[in-house]
Amino acid sequence: MSRKSYYEGLAADYSRPGLVSDELKAQMIQRSAEIGDLQEAILPSIDVDYSLEVIEAENREFWPTHCEALRQSRGDLLTKEYRPDLVYHCQDGPFYGIKEQQKREKHWWAIIAQPGVTMVWPIVQFWGEFTHFEWICLDDNTGEQIAKGSVCWVRRGHRGGCYYKSEQLTFVRDVFASEELLKLIST
Repeated sequence: MSRKSYYEGLAADYSRPGLVSDELKAQMIQRSAEIGDLQEAILPSIDVDYSLEVIEAENREFWPTHCEALRQSRGDLLTKEYRPDLVYHCQDGPFYGIKEQQKREKHWWAIIAQPGVTMVWPIVQFWGEFTHFEWICLDDNTGEQIAKGSVCWVRRGHRGGCYYKSEQLTFVRDVFASEELLKLIST
C-alpha cells in the first residue's frame, strides 16, 4: 500500500510538533467552541438529511479542533465534545456519563498537556461516525515519550457529539498529575 499523510485534506496537521501556526491554532480553538455549541439534546438519526457522509465530513472538520484544545489544556472545550450519556471504556473505567470520568480524565489531561510536553497524533482515520487515532506525548527537551494511546470514538458529527469512546492509555512517566498541573486545566 502506498503511504500518505493521514492529515491530507484536513485544516491542520497534528502528526508532529511545530506544524501549526499561531493564527491557525487560534482558529482551531474558536471553531472548537462553535462546534461544541452545535450538539443537540437528542442524538440525531442517521438518515437522508444527516447521512454518514455528512457526519464523516463534520468529524474531519472537528478533528484538528480537538487536537488544539488538548494542546492548550482546554478541558472546558474537551468536555463539550462528549454527549452527557457518554460511554467510555478504558482501563480505569468503564465510565457512564460525562460526570463519572471527569475527575480521572482531568489528571490525564493535565499530564498530557503539561508545559514542556507536546502531544502528537501520527495516525487518524475516519469512517462515517467512527474516528480511530493514536497519540503520543513527547517531552520537548528530551524527546522522551511521556504517554501514548490508541482510541476509537463514535461521534455523530457536530449535531451529535461523541457518545462512545474506547481508549488504551499508557503513562510512561506520570500516572497522577500534581496539583500544580491540575490548576492549568480550564474548567
